[in-house]
Amino acid sequence: QVRESNFTKLCNTTTLLVVNDSYPGPEIRVHKGDTVFVNVHNQGNYGFTIHWHGVKQPRNPWFDGPEFITQCPIQPGTNFTYEIILSDEIGTLWWHAHSDWTRGSVHGAFIILPAENETYPFPTPYADQTIILGKYVF
Repeated sequence: QVRESNFTKLCNTTTLLVVNDSYPGPEIRVHKGDTVFVNVHNQGNYGFTIHWHGVKQPRNPWFDGPEFITQCPIQPGTNFTYEIILSDEIGTLWWHAHSDWTRGSVHGAFIILPAENETYPFPTPYADQTIILGKYVF
């Protein structure tokens, strides 16, 4: 669910467009070769699209997200289900809104783990922690 929400930083409150009431948005964690479905409910005031940065979709371009190029914006009060077909991608990518200023707050990590029957091309990490560096001016 994408909607406007109030956030306070350093005693200054502003309204941001956020996903599932979080900024940044939720992490998506999947496996190499998966097909992922993400249903986006636009409860905000502006149309936007979502781009799956770093994901190649040569046979599935209408779910790639560039506004007015591969799809029309998801209008307020409507929803759209993305079908993301992963091929050989692996690692930490990200997803983000692809419409004007909405990309400033509508984004999150897209973690692609090895396929179920594969291992990392290096020793398996003991643990991992996702850190998103970004800038939103309040």
